[in-house]
Amino acid sequence: MRKFVRKRTANTKNDILSGLTVALALVPEAVAFAFVAGVDPLVGLYAAFMIGLITSIFGGRPGMISGATGALAVVMVSLVAQGNAMGAPSEELGLYYLFLTVILMGAMQILAGVFKLGKFVRLIPHPVMMGFVNGLAIVIFISQLGMFKISKQGGQVWMQGPTFWTMIGLVALTMAIMFGLPKLTKKLPEALIAILLVSALVIFGNLEVATVGSFIRDGGGEGLKGGLPQIQWALFDKIPLDMETLRFIGPYALILAAIGLIESLMTLNLIDELTETRGNSNRECIAQGSANIVTGFFGGMGGCAMIGQSIINIKGGGRGRLSGIVAALALLAFILFASKLIEQVPIAALVGVMFMVVIGTFAWSSFRIMNKIPITDVFVLILVSVITVFFDLAIAVISGVIVSALVFSWENAKRIRARKRINADGVKVYEIWGPLFFGSISVFNQKFDVKNDPEAIEIDFVESRISDHSAIEAIFVLVNKYNKAGKTIKLKHLSQDCKVLLYKSSPLFKDVIIEAIDDPRYHLAEDPEAFEKGLSEYSL
Repeated sequence: MRKFVRKRTANTKNDILSGLTVALALVPEAVAFAFVAGVDPLVGLYAAFMIGLITSIFGGRPGMISGATGALAVVMVSLVAQGNAMGAPSEELGLYYLFLTVILMGAMQILAGVFKLGKFVRLIPHPVMMGFVNGLAIVIFISQLGMFKISKQGGQVWMQGPTFWTMIGLVALTMAIMFGLPKLTKKLPEALIAILLVSALVIFGNLEVATVGSFIRDGGGEGLKGGLPQIQWALFDKIPLDMETLRFIGPYALILAAIGLIESLMTLNLIDELTETRGNSNRECIAQGSANIVTGFFGGMGGCAMIGQSIINIKGGGRGRLSGIVAALALLAFILFASKLIEQVPIAALVGVMFMVVIGTFAWSSFRIMNKIPITDVFVLILVSVITVFFDLAIAVISGVIVSALVFSWENAKRIRARKRINADGVKVYEIWGPLFFGSISVFNQKFDVKNDPEAIEIDFVESRISDHSAIEAIFVLVNKYNKAGKTIKLKHLSQDCKVLLYKSSPLFKDVIIEAIDDPRYHLAEDPEAFEKGLSEYSL
C-alpha cells in the first residue's frame, strides 16, 4: 500500500507547481480569446476553469491542459454577431446562441468518442505532425506580438520609446531566468519562478508596464473578479429550441467540434511523443465533449486542448492529472479571491513564458532534415505550416492528410509488376507483384495482351494483394475479356476475402479460381538452398 501511495504521489510537487504556472498563463489567454469571440472575459475564464477541470479528471491524456482557445474563438465571432442581430442589443442573444452551440458541439464530440473515431489521429503522417507543430508555434508567437500594443483613441498602436524597451527588457529577463535556472537546479519550476521574480520587480520597482488588469480593462472588461459559474436558465427562455435554431447553430457546432477534436488529438499525440507514453484518444473525445456540454450550461465559451499551456505543464514537470486539476482550481481561486493580485502580474512575464514555449514547440529539426526526406514530405510539412498560420488548424491537418494520402497512392500505383512466362504445356503465366487497388488499376490492365495471348492463361497473385473494390472490378473485367476472346483463364493465390467477393459478384468465378493449390514458398522453406533460389526468382 505504501509503495502504491509513493508511486502515486512521487510527482505531486511538480504537478502542483506546474499547475500554478499554467493557471497564471491561462488568465490572459482566456481573456484574449473571449475578446476575440466578442464575449465577456469571464465567459472565457469560466470555460478555461470548467473544461480544464473536467478533462484533467476524466480525459485520456494526463498532463494535457484544456481551455478556451483561439482556433475556436475565431469561428465563434460570426456566430455571436449573427445571434446578436436576431434580437435587441440588450438581449445579447448571440451569447445564448453560443452556449447552445457549445452544448451541441459537446454532444458531437461525445459521439466521436463513442464510435471510436479518435483512433484515426494515429493515421496522421509525421510530416503533417511537424507542420502542425511549426505552424502552431508561429501562431503562438504572432499572438504574443499583440501584447506589444497599447490602446489609444482610435484603436491599438505599437508601444514606443521607454515603454517598448521596458517591455522588451522584462520579456528578455523572463526568458533568461527560464533558460538559466534549470542549469543551476532542476528542482524549481523555471516558468513560475520567472513570473514571480519579474512580478516582484515590477511591483516593488513601481514600473509602469502593462499588467493583466490593464489588459482586461483595455479590452473593455471590468476586471478579473467574479463569482462561481451559474446555470444559464435564461438560455431556455430566450432561444427557441426548434428546427430553425438547429439549422442556424448546427453548422457552427459541427465546425467547432471538428476543430476542437483535431487540435485536442494532435496535442495529445505531441504530448505522447514528449513523455514517451500513450494517451487514450477516444476517452479524450468523450471527456472534451462532456466538458463542453457542462461549460455551455454554465456560461462558458467552450474549448479544447491548448498546446502552449500543455507544453508549459510538461516542461514544468507536470505529468499527472493533478497538474491540470491544480491549474483549473487555481484559476477559479484567482477569479474568486485573488483577482487584485493576479491583475498586477506584468504581461511581459507571461509573454516571455510563451516565447520560451514557442522555442520549445517549434520542430527545429525540420530544417536539418529538409534535404534528407522525400520532396513530397517537405512539401506537406511546409503546406501544413502555412495553412495553419494563414487559415485554420483543422483545414491545415485535413489538407496535409489528403496530400499525403494522394502521394502514397501515386507511389504505390507505380509498384504493380507482372512477370510473364510460358510453361511447357503452353500456358502463359502472369505473376503479379505489388498492391492492386484503385490507383494501380490502369497500369495493371496494361500488363495483359488479350488479343495475342495463347489459348490458356494463368494469373498468379501470390506476391500481390487485392486491396479494394476497384481491384476486384478490374479482375472481373479482365476475366470477361479473356472469356469473350474464347480463351481459358485461371486465377491462383487470391486472398480469401477477395475470393468471397468474386464468388458473390458472378458464378463464373467458380470455374476460374483455383482453390486446391499450395503456396510454392512453403515447400521452398523446407529446403534452404531451394528457398534462397526461390527468393531470387520472386525478387525484382
